[in-house]
Amino acid sequence: MRQAAGDEAARTGDHDLKTYFRAVRKYWWIVVLATLIGLGLSIAATFRAQPEYESTITWFVSTPTDGTGTALQADQYAQRRVNSYVGVLGSEALADRVLSSTGITDMTRAQVQRSIAASADLNTVLLSATVTDTSDTRSLQIAGAVAAQLGALVDDLDNSGSADAPNVQLNVISGPTLNPTPVSPRPTLNIGLGLLVGLAAGLALAILRQVLDTTVRSPQVLRALTKAPVLGVISFDRGARKSPLISDSSARSLRAESFRQLRTNLQFVDVQQPVRVLVVTSSLAGEGKSSTAVNLAMTFSDSGQRVLLIEADLRRPRVADYMGLERSVGLTNVLLGQVSIDDVLQPWGRGGLTVLPSGTIPPNPSELLGSPSMAELLDSLAATFDMIVIDTPPLLPVTDAAVAATRSDGAVLVVRHGKTSRNDIATALRSLDAVGARFLGTILTMAPTRGADRYGSSGYGYYEDKPRRRDRAAGAAVAELPPGDEPQAPQAPSTATGRRDVPAPVPES
Repeated sequence: MRQAAGDEAARTGDHDLKTYFRAVRKYWWIVVLATLIGLGLSIAATFRAQPEYESTITWFVSTPTDGTGTALQADQYAQRRVNSYVGVLGSEALADRVLSSTGITDMTRAQVQRSIAASADLNTVLLSATVTDTSDTRSLQIAGAVAAQLGALVDDLDNSGSADAPNVQLNVISGPTLNPTPVSPRPTLNIGLGLLVGLAAGLALAILRQVLDTTVRSPQVLRALTKAPVLGVISFDRGARKSPLISDSSARSLRAESFRQLRTNLQFVDVQQPVRVLVVTSSLAGEGKSSTAVNLAMTFSDSGQRVLLIEADLRRPRVADYMGLERSVGLTNVLLGQVSIDDVLQPWGRGGLTVLPSGTIPPNPSELLGSPSMAELLDSLAATFDMIVIDTPPLLPVTDAAVAATRSDGAVLVVRHGKTSRNDIATALRSLDAVGARFLGTILTMAPTRGADRYGSSGYGYYEDKPRRRDRAAGAAVAELPPGDEPQAPQAPSTATGRRDVPAPVPES
């Protein structure tokens, strides 16, 4: 099994694409929300933006030949000058001339400069300018002034009073021409870009959230992380908070079946070294170890075995509270020699389940669990019971569980889906390894049955999941039977009959 788990760990690198798809399925609402936000922002920006209009002008730059140079030289000179005129079109000097000639007072020199965009076609003597403005009239007005003032400005700059300077001519061959259709905003383009940007942002956020999530959310990841088998996957049950015991639910429920599968896996985890004394622990509190230990003990008892459930969490005991038992006297009192073991064992239900409650809370739980008295007690109890399940504290806060694990045939680690981090699991395993405890595997609790992380949705339904319409029809048929002929429901192997009333549920540890 360890080798198979190692192979699984080696294959985790091949599942990156599946991880991304799972992230999108799981956090689809983030993708949808981000896409809608992108769409909304693009629509708002489009309708809030002022329309912009363009006017264009094109010049032909030439240098006449007068016998002092060839036509080719004149053309090359004109091409070199064209690139310089691109800069002239964006100059302050031209902007000042435009403002002076047009009489425009609501624009600054810098605004005029920004409204003019110039370009030159490569290896040609064509020069173009585009004037963009929120007013179509002003755009055309500025373009006309540029067309009129550029030639005069170039003459002043080129000649500078020198009679030997070549005569460069700028002839307007196109424009000024106004495009009557606004060039901005472009609703179709803006909305399309908004959708794409929103979708990309949503996908990135979903994948980022999945990547940054260090909790365990699948048996495959858990198996690769621990290099050990996942012995059981306990599905999430909304009613488990109020009724944590499987005896309070139907024997055909998905949760009850999960514990039966866990029981089977534990029985065959190592046929050469069968497990008879089992420690149930977790990394931190709140992962479901106590309820898992209780229900696992019940499930072993249902199979006809003599089972002892020991409440060895001597810091925050919960087992007796779950089962409605008195725990004022128990394990600690036996270890201290105050009472006999036979005086504190409490049978539960009609099956072969017996509970040893925690007893008085001691100041030194680790010392008691690691004492020779504890080892002797377990040896004597193992001769009486077929299976002993020990509920212990979490591994990270205290050392009690690691100490108790050395007195057992093996320990299982309870991991809560979507809560237990990978670092916590690694630290817990190091704690067990440090004391030489036998690590059997993990139990994944609170596994969802819906959504991207759902488990056990292979399509083979449970009888309890059949449509209730049939149940109502069967109920109506039974109601029509003569008195005394009603079919009797079969009794479950282990029920709560004969046990004490269970008090209000307590928070699960």
